[in-house]
Amino acid sequence: MIPAPLKASLGSEPGGVFYLYGDDEFRKEEAVRSLVDAHLDPGTADFNHDRLRGSETSHEQIASILGTPPMMAEWRVVVLRETEALAGSPRARDQLLAVAASPPEGLALILSCSVPAGSSARFYRDLAKLGRSMEFRPVEGSDLPVWLMERARSAHGMELAEDAARALAQGIGADLGLLESELRKFAGMVDPGGKVTLAEVEAAGTMIPRQDRWGWFDLVAERKTTPALRGLRVLLDHGESGVGLVIGLATHFLRLGLVRSGGTAALERSLPPRQGWLARKYGTQAHGWSVEELRQAIEGLLLVDRLLKSSGFSDSHLLEAWLVERDVNREAA
Repeated sequence: MIPAPLKASLGSEPGGVFYLYGDDEFRKEEAVRSLVDAHLDPGTADFNHDRLRGSETSHEQIASILGTPPMMAEWRVVVLRETEALAGSPRARDQLLAVAASPPEGLALILSCSVPAGSSARFYRDLAKLGRSMEFRPVEGSDLPVWLMERARSAHGMELAEDAARALAQGIGADLGLLESELRKFAGMVDPGGKVTLAEVEAAGTMIPRQDRWGWFDLVAERKTTPALRGLRVLLDHGESGVGLVIGLATHFLRLGLVRSGGTAALERSLPPRQGWLARKYGTQAHGWSVEELRQAIEGLLLVDRLLKSSGFSDSHLLEAWLVERDVNREAA
């Protein structure tokens, strides 16, 4: 039986060809292991589990393995990683597409693929169409705290405080493997169902900057200009880019604008899955802005983005000017 987290994309019926693609190697590899566990009989694993890499495998080897039926078990499980390495071989491409179109009985073929950037090769589109496909896009920076909180709850049976999740994401970055290692460490420190707080994250020695980007967005949205100016320098000193902060701020202010124009219910409907709980915070912040002020703020961010990419001004200079302008416009109004 296909594991529940994968059913929506891959269906619940076992067997066939599974095409897992995208740049998020951590979640993609987790899906591979889940599919293997769902199909493989541990008692006959030595006879029915083949692990291949496209960079090390010929189409003759693939044909031989895929043509071998399961032995003393219901399924033969073949995992082919680095599928993209076979895209340049017409015979290998035709072979994989033929199997995807008509999988042999008793075969569970799991294809793990990282599509090269900018590639428009038909091979990848055909695999996605013929196989049971699922894309694994990298978790974006703004979604990392939510991913951490959900992961802590679903995989480790513990709660992770929002400020602790933000600190971990800011301190470690988007490497899900490293973040998972941190969660496992905390899971061994708290009782089942317990909560990990920011103080415990700090006590564990995790490198945490003095300002996280999400807390900084909140400072700006709450019109706390002086601490926002101090926090901006910290963020830039820790490697944040001006363009990245502008994109994050623009998303934040667009959400505030949606609250002002359609209410918190409209924002809840537009937020990514499982982020509806953020609507209340945005709703509180939105009351400090008029629709016209939000429009000017977003237009100002568009100008800052263009200047960051084309002018010689520093990131700090342009963002500080945008922050001060918000206060000037407020006083003028």
